[in-house]
Amino acid sequence: MIDGSERLSKLNELGQSVWYDNISRELIEDGRINRLISTGVRGLTSNPSIFEKAVSSSNVYDDDILSCDPNQFSDLDVYERLAIKDIQSAADLLNRVYASTGKTDGFVSLEVNPHLAHDTESTINEGQRLFDSVGRSNLMIKVPATKEGLPAITELISRSINVNVTLIFSNTVYGQVREAYLKGLEKLEDSGGDLTSVSSVASFFVSRVDTLVDSQLVKIGTEQTESMLNTIAIANAKLAYRDFKRTFSSDRFAKLEQNGANLQRPLWASTSTKNPHLSDVIYVDSLIGNQTVNTMPDVTLDSFLDHGCVKLTLETGIDHAESQIAALKNVGVDLESATEKLTRDGVKAFQESFDKLMAEIGLKRSSTLVN
Repeated sequence: MIDGSERLSKLNELGQSVWYDNISRELIEDGRINRLISTGVRGLTSNPSIFEKAVSSSNVYDDDILSCDPNQFSDLDVYERLAIKDIQSAADLLNRVYASTGKTDGFVSLEVNPHLAHDTESTINEGQRLFDSVGRSNLMIKVPATKEGLPAITELISRSINVNVTLIFSNTVYGQVREAYLKGLEKLEDSGGDLTSVSSVASFFVSRVDTLVDSQLVKIGTEQTESMLNTIAIANAKLAYRDFKRTFSSDRFAKLEQNGANLQRPLWASTSTKNPHLSDVIYVDSLIGNQTVNTMPDVTLDSFLDHGCVKLTLETGIDHAESQIAALKNVGVDLESATEKLTRDGVKAFQESFDKLMAEIGLKRSSTLVN
């Protein structure tokens, strides 16, 4: 029987890195993140929902919150001070991974204010400001794959700012994300910049696709649609990987690669299992492939370390994946519309979490003033 660290080691040998989809000061201070890194976890991702949970469920941030003079610092300023401190600490812990993997792994991600998701210039300015404020070369700025986010990705990459493109659900949008990255590299090269200095991942969300599409398939309620349940998200991701390989084996990228450009690896996100009738590691075991990342929350990571199956699966059943996506259209489910909704809902959910976080910080500050 293999243990968790051996599973991660075998996964790394197959070319897939595991990143931890969580952060909090508690996890940093009690050594859990450091222990996960020692086990073989190679990076860390965060989002507004994760920070909201971290601040609201603990008093570990209270001293820092209350030390900020209300006359000098807004609630947003306080949040940024908290987040930047955590991100810097995590980046420092991951620095040895960053160095030992030749700057391939060892990244920690920080998302721009989700209320800027439809504002290109503000996203660029925010990304630059956060990157400078954190001051760590192994930081990735998270930018959502909205229409307005795409040109921001190009500009940030051209400035040698690492980007984690988030909330990708559609293969159409994923194609636009790859194009935005290549344009950024070309712009950086044209300006005489160092292509080796910048990295990116494309966070392709998985389980949420099944949650939405399955609800539509159930309503149709035929024998055919029943056979399609719990299959579309994985099929969608497998086709995304096929397209990734095509783009990054192209002559266009080969020219950039000769000058040190890095691949923009697909990162499988939303890998926790929402359906209790499915394996708790289905979105890990089914998507193992070279030059990829899987970011896992606590429960999924613990489950994989305990009983995950480590073998290459991402390039198996491509023909079946294509037929499943084609069949989806034939039964009347519009995957493109579904993924557009998921992007809108994802942005909205992060905005709501961000607003809850601001309210929580405001409440902690005001309650002290009252007392």
